[in-house]
Amino acid sequence: MEWKGRRQSSNVEDQRGAGGPGGFGRGGGFRIPMGGGPRRAGGGLSIGTIIFLVVIYFVLKMMGIDLLQVLGQGGGQANLPGFEQTESATRSNSPAQEETKQFMATVLAETEDVWNGIFQASGENYQEPKLVLFSGSIQSACGFASAASGPFYCPGDRKVYLDMSFFDELANRFDAAGDFAQAYVVAHEVGHHVQNLTGVLPQFNRARQSMSEAEANQMSIRVELQADCYAGIWGKYTEQKGLLETGDLQEALNAAVQIGDDTIQKRMQGYVVPESFNHGTAEQRMRWFKRGFDSGRVQDCDTFRVANP
Repeated sequence: MEWKGRRQSSNVEDQRGAGGPGGFGRGGGFRIPMGGGPRRAGGGLSIGTIIFLVVIYFVLKMMGIDLLQVLGQGGGQANLPGFEQTESATRSNSPAQEETKQFMATVLAETEDVWNGIFQASGENYQEPKLVLFSGSIQSACGFASAASGPFYCPGDRKVYLDMSFFDELANRFDAAGDFAQAYVVAHEVGHHVQNLTGVLPQFNRARQSMSEAEANQMSIRVELQADCYAGIWGKYTEQKGLLETGDLQEALNAAVQIGDDTIQKRMQGYVVPESFNHGTAEQRMRWFKRGFDSGRVQDCDTFRVANP
């Protein structure tokens, strides 16, 4: 993608290095699936030990001794349980990371141009989202989330959250390398923001409170496929600007395939459980992105009006 020298969005918050304990539950952000499930780490501290250490910390604090500062002066960084330092935090200021940050700011700016234009054509005002770059874990209005959660959009604060180390995983673990694959991820999450502004996400969040898990999964698939279609619309306008290079579209389509529910389940466990799908199959995700890309029209992205999306 030809992006260097183009406008970069000012709606980027760089919070790399400032983390928190991970994990958000149902009703939280809308994320790119990562696969796998919760795992218990061996060798961890027991609850009793943690409570004892916390008590010791505050006792020393009352005595005027800042244990964290003492440890920091010893040449190391103190990591409390749940605040582990990650590799992404240690290399957040590398030239490669800084270039990726500039690329993300440029992609976000391009999405702003596209959706501002679409909303204005309908007589509406597009409220631009923020893109928060973090490392390891972070707190959002949807709760705490970690890099393991994948990129996500939080309707509560209208922000897209992204640990850029995800792109390494996208390339190495999901076989979806390329800058336009990365751009697709951002455009998909911005698609969720568009859904939030148009009322799709609020309506879904209300409705799923009374749905069974199976019903909520089926509705979630329609939500995710529409965000894919919206990402395709952004891709269409990007192509019209002459910014796409040879192979860019294929990078995005391949990324859509590699993060399909069936592809991830086959990779992680060797078999698929269709009733557990909540983002869409590889074929669905690729097809709806391509539909938006070919059409460039919001009305062609109505996944809720078709019998079988």
